[in-house]
Amino acid sequence: MDFKDKTVIVTGASSGIGEATVKAFIKRQANVLMVARSEDKLKELSDGVYSRYLALDLTDEKAAEKIVGEATIEWERIDIVVNAAGILQTGSIMNTSLEDFDYMMNINMRSVFSIMQTAIPFLKETKGNIVNVSSVVGLRAFPNILSYCVSKAALDHLTRCSALELAPFGIRVNAVNPGVITTNLHKASGMDEKSYENFLEHSKTTHPLGRVGEPEEVAELILFLASDKAGWITGETVSIDGGRFLTCLR
Repeated sequence: MDFKDKTVIVTGASSGIGEATVKAFIKRQANVLMVARSEDKLKELSDGVYSRYLALDLTDEKAAEKIVGEATIEWERIDIVVNAAGILQTGSIMNTSLEDFDYMMNINMRSVFSIMQTAIPFLKETKGNIVNVSSVVGLRAFPNILSYCVSKAALDHLTRCSALELAPFGIRVNAVNPGVITTNLHKASGMDEKSYENFLEHSKTTHPLGRVGEPEEVAELILFLASDKAGWITGETVSIDGGRFLTCLR
């Protein structure tokens, strides 16, 4: 998987799957634009490596324009876009506020749509590709995380529909659908340290392979889908979940 001199945009770059993906691309000599809200973490990641970073909130109406502009000003091309940014909020159909629902959709779906759309002219030139980070919840229903499930299901269909529409231009679009991964996603949603430890322990029983996943495992799948080795793969939502998709365990 050779990415030397390829220009890659990664959102959600400051932690979890996004951070692991950034490190994997840099290791393979790609030019990486790291995007996240935490400027301190982005500075840390960019220290000593040839890359650029952009600290911003993806709900900014100009976010996609700024991201694509930053990449093309620096490297004059875009080869790969990885949409790894995402948030998780709990709530059911009975108690999720419209404001919370909209915020979830804005981060997990609307921002992805906007970045993809804005990058298309440059991806046409390189016959590049897009990898979206979805979730097992895009494929399976789970209670009390309704808006998160809906946002990821929508992201999966955005992946499939756009793959059909962009195929004539040689642009591929795929998604990965992880199970539980050891990231700060759940703690950022409000779960305390002890509850998170209990959640990870319980999750060993809900994944048939008997463990949760690591960000680096998902990053390697992302790199494969972004590589020439996956040149005939598009419109796929690829599960990487220790078999959780096969069950209804909760």
